[in-house]
Order: sequence, then structure tokens, then C-alpha cells
Amino acid sequence: MRKLVIAISMLAFAGSAAFADPIMDRQALMKERGKIAGGLSKVVKGEEAFDSAAVLTALQSLQANAEKIDVDALFPAGSDKGDTTASPKIWEDTAGFKAANDKYVADVKAAVAAAPADVDALKAQFNTIGGDCGTCHEGYRIKKG
Repeated sequence: MRKLVIAISMLAFAGSAAFADPIMDRQALMKERGKIAGGLSKVVKGEEAFDSAAVLTALQSLQANAEKIDVDALFPAGSDKGDTTASPKIWEDTAGFKAANDKYVADVKAAVAAAPADVDALKAQFNTIGGDCGTCHEGYRIKKG
């Protein structure tokens, strides 16, 4: 878990640059998000021991990542073309997309504020956060393959 915390810290630092290419920038943020969530998933699945400090650090990193998502900057008109799996629905239903993102941010903040004391509490929080991810992936992402 210690390696996870170090890796997340380095990713958070690397991800702090200004948005230059919206497609690449949002993909980098989503990859970072996936790595953080993947580490938490290992704890939820029992593949790694629950360590409250490390879990809180990971949740805080997830919050920092979530707060970097500026829909207007990362999903400007025209950025639906190119190497992206962003669905045209993002631009057709920007208000819905923003609402889904806002819910995700709020749920991650709530998880940080109510730092899980054990793996069962983390599971409940992670299910909520994962549900938010699923909502976006189902509605606003084109499946590869």
C-alpha cells in the first residue's frame, strides 16, 4: 500500500500541469483515476490489507483528481474528434454530464470526510463511487472493441 501512496503522489504532481491538449489531458486524468481506484479495489477485494491512513490518502488523491475535471476546459467543442472514447452525448447533454461529474465529486468528498474506519465502510463508499463511474461510462463513453 505504501508504494500505492507514493505512486499516487507522483501522479498527482504530474497531473497538475495546465491543460494543453484536452483529449490527452482528460485521458491522463482518467488513467490516474483508474490507478487510484484500482489500488482501493485491491483493498476492497481483500487482496491488500486495510490500512486506514493509506486508504484515506488514496481517497484524498481521488478527490484531488476529481476536482481537476473542468468539463468546459477538458471537453471543449470539437474535442469529440480524434483518439477519444468520449461519447457525443457529452456535448449533446452537457448539463447531464456535468451533473454526473458533480455527483461523483460530491461522493468522493463525502468518502474523504467520513474516512472509512474499516474495510466494510470502504466497501460501501467504494460501491457508491464505482456506481458513479459506471453511470458515466455507460452514458458518456464509447466502448472500445
